[in-house]
Amino acid sequence: MPPPALRQPGVSPFPGGRSEDLALGGGVPSAPTLPPVPPVPPRRGLGDIPIRVVYLIGAIVATIAAVLLVFVVFSGDVPANQQPSGDEGVVRVAPLPSASAAPSAQPSASATPSASPVVLPPVPASRALKALPGTPAVVVGTISDKTAGISYPRLAAPWQARSYPPYSIAQRIGKAELPYTLIASAMHPGESPAKKPSSDADYRELATDAVRWAMRTQYPKGATVEWTASQKVPVGKGWTLGYKVTYTAGGKSQVAQALVTVVEVGKTKPAMLLASIPEANKARWPDLSTIARQVRPL
Repeated sequence: MPPPALRQPGVSPFPGGRSEDLALGGGVPSAPTLPPVPPVPPRRGLGDIPIRVVYLIGAIVATIAAVLLVFVVFSGDVPANQQPSGDEGVVRVAPLPSASAAPSAQPSASATPSASPVVLPPVPASRALKALPGTPAVVVGTISDKTAGISYPRLAAPWQARSYPPYSIAQRIGKAELPYTLIASAMHPGESPAKKPSSDADYRELATDAVRWAMRTQYPKGATVEWTASQKVPVGKGWTLGYKVTYTAGGKSQVAQALVTVVEVGKTKPAMLLASIPEANKARWPDLSTIARQVRPL
């Protein structure tokens, strides 16, 4: 084995100082040298942004712009059951006059709804609605009128459900002209009773008032009524009146089949379901039975 290396005279074994000074306490080791401060990174420009970040920002901006464009373009639209198209002649609801109210003196032609008092024959206390010959329309869903508080069948074509004031919603066929072909719901058009109806007779009377209103607004002046049904609603409280209307249109005598149902919906005033189908659409007369059987309070 080679002998250990000898320390050379005058060379300290401790770097940074002499061994004699350390041994005698005459000095301390020198501080280690600090690493140099890294240079400040250069400022990045637009060209240094990663391309994927540019794509991400572009996609976000495009999405926001598309959303804003949709709101601007469609800001004037309203739900279909809130407002009719501008080319339709819309019948406005007028409160049913009380028994003591004077008859209206407003003139009306045979092509417009009657404004004169409507005289109805005595209403039968009970008469079942009979199904009329033909094939009823297919039920494709349910219309839930939350404004009136009732539901009833939504029928397949040619029926089309759309907005039609004064009703919450209506299923219609053809043009909006007298006599109308429609199935529509709304609150009872008369004034609210002083107290909530309780008996079948109360609801039968309210249904009779609704028929008077329908005769003034749905048919030409001089139309007459023949009762075809008088019965309780299938569920809850209320009453259904079926009737045949005879009227003159285009110089010819024609008929229509119709019904009115009033339904108790937890308020003093009941909901109303009105269906009126003129002779021109007599193939749809069987649909009246479908409506009468399936009307329900919500």
